[in-house]
Amino acid sequence: MTFSIVARDISGGTVRFGIAASSSSPAVAARVAHLRPGIGAAASQNITDPRLGTRLLDALTEHGDAEQALAGVSATTDDVEYRQLTVLGRTGPGFAYNGARTLGKHASATADGVVAAGNMLAGEHIPQEMSDAFGSSSGELEQRLVAALQAGLAAGGEAGPVRSAGVVVVSDVEWRVTDLRVDWADDPVDRLAELVDVWLPLRDDYVTRGLDPASAPSYGVPGDE
Repeated sequence: MTFSIVARDISGGTVRFGIAASSSSPAVAARVAHLRPGIGAAASQNITDPRLGTRLLDALTEHGDAEQALAGVSATTDDVEYRQLTVLGRTGPGFAYNGARTLGKHASATADGVVAAGNMLAGEHIPQEMSDAFGSSSGELEQRLVAALQAGLAAGGEAGPVRSAGVVVVSDVEWRVTDLRVDWADDPVDRLAELVDVWLPLRDDYVTRGLDPASAPSYGVPGDE
């Protein structure tokens, strides 16, 4: 009941990882998105087991090989036939696992620095459309991820209407520098794009506030003098 994209971006020597997802279920990004700064990103979806995202990242932390991480987790997980998993490390392509009991029309697409996957889709072409859109888009990682969601939706999206969407990014600090979610709405992807536009001019200031509060920019609200 989800289509998602996991991607890597390297800018100015900083490696960023991000995930964007949309679903007919509520609060999709709160359940499927797993990221670890400097290590990688993974998504656990279809009949979601959030523990598997953590296990994939633990394996990546241990040896850094996304393909090996996915093979190890899928080979040692009970009920893995119900799971759809994606994982991406610091280098190379993303990798995907589609269990035999993945729901409805499902597919995945991989490329260098990106992996997209979905289930209960309107068509099996949608993950490739998302990957292509990410590769051809410009701007910040958050904007490119949302562009990929928009392309997936324009290509048909899920077989039914989507109700939630989210985008999450990690960079070179210990927390998520972006964590935006529309947990229940009729037009979650468009609303997510609006949130990204509001957030991006402030994102780096909030990192500064965390690291060096004495030099932090003003909040620009009454009482902040």
